[in-house]
Amino acid sequence: MRSMNKPTAAISVNPATGEQLATYPFETAAQLEQALARAATGFATWKRTPLAQRAAAITRLAKALRDDIDRLAGMITAEMGKPITQARGEIEKCAGMCDWYVANGPAMLENEPTAVDNQKAWVEYHPLGPILAVMPWNFPIWQVLRGAVPALLAGNTYVLKHAPSVMGCAYLLREAFERADLPAGVFEIINVDNDLVSAAIVDDRIAAVTLTGSVRAGAAIGAQAGAALKKCVLELGGSDPFIVMADADLDEAVQAAVIGRFQNSGQVCAAAKRFIVEDAIYDAFTERFVAKTRELIMGDPTDPKTYIGPMARFDLRDELDKQVRRTIEEGATLLMGGEKAPGAGNYYKPTVFANVTSDMTSFREEMFGPVASIIRARDAEHAVELANDSQFGLTATVYAGDPQRALEIGAQLDVGGVFANGYSGSDARVPFGGVKKSGFGRELSHFGVREFCSAKTVWVGRK
Repeated sequence: MRSMNKPTAAISVNPATGEQLATYPFETAAQLEQALARAATGFATWKRTPLAQRAAAITRLAKALRDDIDRLAGMITAEMGKPITQARGEIEKCAGMCDWYVANGPAMLENEPTAVDNQKAWVEYHPLGPILAVMPWNFPIWQVLRGAVPALLAGNTYVLKHAPSVMGCAYLLREAFERADLPAGVFEIINVDNDLVSAAIVDDRIAAVTLTGSVRAGAAIGAQAGAALKKCVLELGGSDPFIVMADADLDEAVQAAVIGRFQNSGQVCAAAKRFIVEDAIYDAFTERFVAKTRELIMGDPTDPKTYIGPMARFDLRDELDKQVRRTIEEGATLLMGGEKAPGAGNYYKPTVFANVTSDMTSFREEMFGPVASIIRARDAEHAVELANDSQFGLTATVYAGDPQRALEIGAQLDVGGVFANGYSGSDARVPFGGVKKSGFGRELSHFGVREFCSAKTVWVGRK
């Protein structure tokens, strides 16, 4: 029997208004069985489908996304509050990623010759099978497709377990796959509770698991996948450093810092959160950062002029507010914001802290919302020390007047990606992932294509 307190459905709520949009009852074990059976049957056909035909299907998917951009972007905005201009940008980015993989992905799957004396040897890349993907709400289409598209191109099938708050996005995405005329079972959606997610992980038909989410969720899913001896890719949290050296172009650095921190209302894992600024320019940077932040428009996410919308869920806003309260109590200087916005909706005022030190909450924990922490560094060596003093290691940004110096500083950072004189982000052309408690494995580029492939050695005539 189900516990009285156990959720029985995924519920979609508009965070800008608090209006309940839809209820999606969780599926049963029998329905999960049917979805897994379709994914397994689909894999048997899809892996034998010529690569050129799989690529053509991805091209059709890109068209389906572009053709339905209004509904897809509108659903993102309605379900998780992303400002509509950014929501449309998410769909455009997804379609562009599809195009890039169609143009470049097939070459990544070609056999790789290996030099052996007077003999022939090569490496072949073969798909693993149905991939279970547990995905988050903050980029409800991009997060799904940046893992799904390369995996599907390689010949795998995909079983999506999406965040309960964005199931409307999940089902619209399924419609896009249907319009793209992909075979049955290639892209499946399961709307199930945690117990059935666990059942799916251990099911023999699931070949591997990927998750984007919190450290806690990653540890739980990773443990279950490991116990089942299944490949697992985890993209978890981040508290990314943004280092600004005294010789940096200050206006350029501030512009990138504000964009990087407050896009998607601050709900980005790979985004600058800890701004580590060399002492000589600390006050000037802080003053300009606050001034630029005050220019951002917070409001109705359906208005194209809005840059900061509501946070996606009320419980997440409450947790962020607790972190802000602790940071204030610990002695940080609050320069602006620091509280929930009054009125309807799940808004949190853009918040900037100065004089943050390494023992404070906003330094030690991920602040998943519109909160920036500005930290003073004595010099480059101290900046690197502060940047690496974190349980996370997703991405980092370094601004310096000399690009070579920025790269030298970046080489010392314990992260999965360094961005010199530019803000961080994910892009199909380069791998994405982290170290430490930010997870392991990589998405995108050729790493994303091969992550869920078996690298098979073939050697002819070895003596």
